[in-house]
This record gives sequence, C-alpha cells and structure tokens, in this order.
Amino acid sequence: MKNHIEPIARLIGAFQKLPGVGQKTAQRYALKVVNMSDAEVKEFAECLVNVKNKVKYCSVCGNFTESDPCDLCKTRNGKTICVVKDPKDVLSIERIRDFDGVYHVLHGVLNPMEGIGPNDIRIKELVSRVGANDVQEVIVATNPDVEGEATAMYIAKLLKPLGVKVTRIAQGISIGSDLEYADEVTLSRAIEDRREL
Repeated sequence: MKNHIEPIARLIGAFQKLPGVGQKTAQRYALKVVNMSDAEVKEFAECLVNVKNKVKYCSVCGNFTESDPCDLCKTRNGKTICVVKDPKDVLSIERIRDFDGVYHVLHGVLNPMEGIGPNDIRIKELVSRVGANDVQEVIVATNPDVEGEATAMYIAKLLKPLGVKVTRIAQGISIGSDLEYADEVTLSRAIEDRREL
C-alpha cells in the first residue's frame, strides 16, 4: 500500500525538488498545504506564478529585478563593482549595509571538472562593463573554495591589464570560532591576510 494518495505524493515530490528539502520536510509542507484554506492555497499559488512571471535578470549586473536595469544599478556608484557567484550572494552582502557600489553576478564559477568554462558564466560581460565605464575597483567575492579561487584569479588576470584595481575579500577565522577547529588552509589564509591593529 502507498503511503500517500497520488495528489499528495506529487506535491511531496514537487517540494523535494527545492534545495535542502528532504522527504520529511516535503511531507510536512505538502500536508500543511492540504490543511490550508482555499484562499491561502490560491494566494500561495499566485505568489509562485507571480515570481516566475515578474522576476528577471538585470541586463547590467545579472541580479534579480522587476525593472531593467535594477534599482542598484540605477542608484549606486558604479566606480566599485563587487563580483559574486549568485544573486543570493548579493543579498548576503546587502545585509551588512556597508557596501555602496554595484554588483556583477557571474551565475556560476569556473569548474573544468563539470565542464564550466569562462564562456559559461558572465565573465565577458564583466570585462566589457569594466572597459566601458570608469570603474576604479573590482572586488571579487566568490567563495573561498577551489572553484571560487580559480575564478578570482582568472578575473584578476583579465582585468589588471585594463588598469583597474582588483581585490579579493578577506578570508580566515570567523568571529566566535576556535583556532583549534580551523583547518590548515583557513589558518594559513588568516595569517596571510592579517592587518595592523
């Protein structure tokens, strides 16, 4: 005997397609939807359709937007560009409220093992953008993993001949963590990126 009737099983399967949602969480979500009022289900479905129909990528930076170009590209100082892997990284940096420049979303990083090369992410657009504008600094804020580091080095190699300052976000020990639990690469980077007090 099946655990769920077909409509619930299909909804569980749909929720499982979301990142980080396993069988139990998907089941909880599906059963919550079954117990929602018709109006709540309709509103939920309308939100899904609405986000799919209205949200697009900014033609300048590649971030999510409703209008093109996005509000950040229209209102911010374009002299500093922060390069990130995904739109969710823009949200993370915006949360700190310290950065007043613009962004460039690559929509991936270089990963030869998975067949992702420079033409598969938005590197050409970055080079064109830097070359056509009065950009003074490009901050590369890709993740501190092998792919993120390779992407950062590749971008620096392309942009330095254009006379723009290329920087990398600092990396090392997180606030609140213990040195004894840090791996060698993280400790090495923390020593390397030290600053004067």
